[in-house]
Amino acid sequence: MDATSSAVGAGAGTATTPVVGAQAKPVDPLAPYLAADFPWYGLDEGWTGRRWLGQVGAGHSRIGEPAAVDYGSLGHGDEPAKQAEVRDVRRFAVVVTVARRPGRRSADNTGTLEATSASSAAWLAGSGLLAATWPGQLDRTLRQDWLDQQTALAWDLADDLEGPAWSSLTLPVNGVPQPFRYRESEYGWVLAGEAPGVLLGAYGRGVSAYGVGFTAVPDLAGYNGR
Repeated sequence: MDATSSAVGAGAGTATTPVVGAQAKPVDPLAPYLAADFPWYGLDEGWTGRRWLGQVGAGHSRIGEPAAVDYGSLGHGDEPAKQAEVRDVRRFAVVVTVARRPGRRSADNTGTLEATSASSAAWLAGSGLLAATWPGQLDRTLRQDWLDQQTALAWDLADDLEGPAWSSLTLPVNGVPQPFRYRESEYGWVLAGEAPGVLLGAYGRGVSAYGVGFTAVPDLAGYNGR
């Protein structure tokens, strides 16, 4: 279950990068998304609420070569809180698109990376849900301990999609019913499956997973604004 690498922040809004001897130039937050060699997926037209950019993850690359985009997320509804909230009433659903990658050599040529799979999408969605969830009763130190513990559990669950912790759920992808694996917890829900050309994961809270549908996003402009 090759699921990670370096994450590149791509939140909505305009970021800036310092330039020596010149005025800082704005960085296009869509740039890492547009660099991907696979289609991005989000919620279909049934979702009429706010849309926002999440994060893009770049995979391993050989020295001197740019890292390939391996996955990324598109958000819907309220953005995750950045600090504890006594009463968290946010409603959101985040779609994680994962490139189909075959087994391949690591960047330093010392090992082999597993092919991506639905488990990869489940892991990224599960860890995304945990990162978006901040138990109000925990301070920062205790939250890190909680996050480490729950992340390890999410990894084990993602590696066993056919296990009893998951159930089956059929949802539309580009208008066509597709099977997904689904689970709920006190923090929200996670699902994982496939779509044409990619693997799909999703997580959310306050939004029913049973009512969502997914579609390829032809134009990311609708996600690039606040």
